Amino acid sequence: MIYLVDASVYVFRAYYSMLPDMVDRDGNPTHAVFGFARLIADLIERVRPAYLAVAFDRSGAARSFRNRIYPAYKANREPPPAGLALQVERCMQFCRLLGVTVVGSPEYEADDLIGSLACKMRREGVSATLVTRDKDLAQLIREGDFLWDYGSRERLPYCDVARRYGVAPERFADYLALAGDAVDNIPGVPGVGPKTAAALMREFTSLEELYEAPERIARLAIRGAAGLHARLLRHRDAAYLARRLTHIACDVPLEVERDALRRRLPDLAALAGFFDQQRFGPLLRTQAERLSRLPL
Repeated sequence: MIYLVDASVYVFRAYYSMLPDMVDRDGNPTHAVFGFARLIADLIERVRPAYLAVAFDRSGAARSFRNRIYPAYKANREPPPAGLALQVERCMQFCRLLGVTVVGSPEYEADDLIGSLACKMRREGVSATLVTRDKDLAQLIREGDFLWDYGSRERLPYCDVARRYGVAPERFADYLALAGDAVDNIPGVPGVGPKTAAALMREFTSLEELYEAPERIARLAIRGAAGLHARLLRHRDAAYLARRLTHIACDVPLEVERDALRRRLPDLAALAGFFDQQRFGPLLRTQAERLSRLPL
């Protein structure tokens, strides 16, 4: 089993949930670093993963390949808080010193890196646990995998994804394309909400099948099916554009071999210097020492 951590959602959660009164020796805030470091250290101590990687968003608000497809992608988001970028760099540094592989890309998002690593390891017979709060990653889950929001301590296996969201993982990107994703500023098909999109994806296996037999839409036991049929045909191009945005790329050219994804022993000497610079107390230091004694 490989554990793949979607770093940004947990860095942001630590940034907004912890009191911003922690500062390093230079006066820079460190509360997000501390909260994220605790999560990663707790995860390792709890599950003792043989394979572990942490994916960071490095593409920026307007540099992702999705922005070339659709310039309005994520344009509704506020810019990151001032000072957060430095804390993200410190989170990456902490992971490396703890013996954890860090991945990032100037073009691809963390979701794409996680998808590519999960598929790579699946081809080698290794299942994945995706540690995230982002439901979009549900599309990556297959038999043997888990979707895990570490904060809630709830792990969703493949068979529970459809029960939770009403859509099988393999159809999740198409579901999002139809319903749209307001968080990422993806409009989808006007007038098609999550319930209707889920109903369509229970009837059809994909957008391709839906548009190959559009006459079936009008016969579905869905309120307003006749009008839905016409609307979907009218906005066909929009649906396929949205699917290009909601689909997680699983073919990112990452030069990371399987052995490089193995968890390594922490560098305790370097971590001591890091903790001193961040002005962290004994909690993480003691935990790092315990992690250094765990079998690999």
